[in-house]
Amino acid sequence: MTSTAAYSVHPTPIGEALIVVADGGLVALDVLEVSLTAADRHLEAISARRNGVVVPDAAATADVAAQLDEYFAGTRRRFTLDLDLRGVDGFARRALEAMDEIPYGETASYGELAILAGSPGAHRAAGSACARTPISIVIPAHRVVRADGSIGEYGGHPERKRFLLDLEARVVRDGFPRSAAV
Repeated sequence: MTSTAAYSVHPTPIGEALIVVADGGLVALDVLEVSLTAADRHLEAISARRNGVVVPDAAATADVAAQLDEYFAGTRRRFTLDLDLRGVDGFARRALEAMDEIPYGETASYGELAILAGSPGAHRAAGSACARTPISIVIPAHRVVRADGSIGEYGGHPERKRFLLDLEARVVRDGFPRSAAV
């Protein structure tokens, strides 16, 4: 059976974000490298993984785009989106789900994430889960840092991770009203 998913490319302060949604929720959110060629590669991989097609549809991705805009504006601290994590299971899935427990504006080490995911000592596997998350920003892999407090690579883009961490720290420091933050 063939499934259909929808995508759009949405501008963010850290680059163009590829957003893919399906009936099960958000399938993928990835900040693209430089061009739509990167989007094409992601879409081909998602189509193959889902045994389906991915079609352009900005209306279908509008809620995700709006919540991203709110996040970058500093008015959203928690995303309220259904996530479609089909194809991610075992420890990697537990680690991705545990990342949501890291409070906005705070960080946890890979070792602490492993503990949250129920496998103390699996800090390398926690790092792999962060590196392979299909849904960046919404699943806050950027909040996971090395044991020494350094931020790490973030898919080869530590400047993006630094931007996200600084954004959250600034929102917390400047005291955006909690009622305005979701």
